[in-house]
Amino acid sequence: MLEKMKEIIAEQLSVDESEIALETSFKDDLGADSLDLFELVMALEEEYDVEIPSDDLTELNTVEDVINYLKNKGVED
Repeated sequence: MLEKMKEIIAEQLSVDESEIALETSFKDDLGADSLDLFELVMALEEEYDVEIPSDDLTELNTVEDVINYLKNKGVED
């Protein structure tokens, strides 16, 4: 899942995949703002066919947070 996630994040946030790791923070490490994160969530929802309520976004600070969140929602690798 991490490799696919890297592709999506790199495309949405215009960063290099090599900058993305499990512990990477969207805001602190990648400089994402709220609009970037909104667009990223939309891309993830489309890719993984899952809905991510806006209330849950505050918990999704790192790549690992998102992967764990998706796994808890039943998304497989």
